[in-house]
Amino acid sequence: MIPVMRPWLGEEEARAASEAVLSGWVAQGPRVAEFEAAFAGAVGVPHAIAVSSCTTGLHLCLIGAGVGPGDEVVVPSLSFIATTNAVMYAGAVPVFADVDAATLNLTPETVEAAVTPRTKAVILVDQCGIPADLDAVRAVCEPRGITVIEDAACAAGVTYKGRPAAMAAELAAFSFHPRKVLTTGEGGMVTAHDAGVAARLKRLREHAMSVSAADRHASSTVTLEGYDEVGYNYRMTDIQAAIGLVQLRKLPEMVARRRELAERYQKALSGIPGLVTATDPSYGTTNYQSFWVTLPEDHPISRDDLLVRLAERGVSARRALMAAHLQPAYAHIGASLPVTERLTRDSVTLPLYHEMTEEEQDRVVEVLYDK
Repeated sequence: MIPVMRPWLGEEEARAASEAVLSGWVAQGPRVAEFEAAFAGAVGVPHAIAVSSCTTGLHLCLIGAGVGPGDEVVVPSLSFIATTNAVMYAGAVPVFADVDAATLNLTPETVEAAVTPRTKAVILVDQCGIPADLDAVRAVCEPRGITVIEDAACAAGVTYKGRPAAMAAELAAFSFHPRKVLTTGEGGMVTAHDAGVAARLKRLREHAMSVSAADRHASSTVTLEGYDEVGYNYRMTDIQAAIGLVQLRKLPEMVARRRELAERYQKALSGIPGLVTATDPSYGTTNYQSFWVTLPEDHPISRDDLLVRLAERGVSARRALMAAHLQPAYAHIGASLPVTERLTRDSVTLPLYHEMTEEEQDRVVEVLYDK
């Protein structure tokens, strides 16, 4: 079976994890701090806060933006459900907006249509590693005092206007889940520009302790921590961070290989009339975290039948994206999102991973050409 995704992990990551275990410090500690500094440098931001997942990172971003009960947050329905769930964690109200069919991302126009006087923030997703147009959406939001939070779950190694994705975002959250290009197994990272906000989020991810466990351990005197507000256990372990440091060094090579494979897919599939494939937007480059295609409306078989055919031929594929507003958990939120509904019905994620061979890719392409 050709997998839809396989992380590029090897001996170097195994040694790094082993060294962390043998050091005796396996919880959040010096390797987490090192990973935070290295990631901040790679993205070009002053502050990075390692967390247990992108979902918890988004929750912290919303807190950092001052989002609370009664506030509205505009989100794309066309995203993994965690984007919407994070809004609920903050006690706020998600408001669904439609997306662009070529990038799968929110646009200034779809955001504008969803904004109300109660809107406190917008979560802008770099869907499947395709950068969203941050500056254009901020131009709609900032005059209204609305914070734009970047859900950069898929965006490690992505560029926007020649810079790392999320570099300019006031707050952003990355994912290191195994389906992402850079993985630590589970885990995530928040990036921030404001030193005060970053310091608060670092406290909140560790139960809001006034002095971290690592700092207390390093102190030569007895240090008693305090708790000034309700916090969370959103910490990353040093074992995960050790793996992340290795993965971060490999990131440029991983992105380059994925872009090679994506270009090969694009050329191979160009003979299917009406098929839309993932590609770079005019203002940035994607890491092809996922390679998705949207079937033409007159395609001879449905998306679900194509998934069955692929599986029967030994190819693991997935629907490209879910639509949160069509799930039972959010069915009570009314939304008319024609582009989102078309994409979630007719799009497929094809296999793409660092060690994929041309022979494997040819097998995938062959199935799509079958009548």
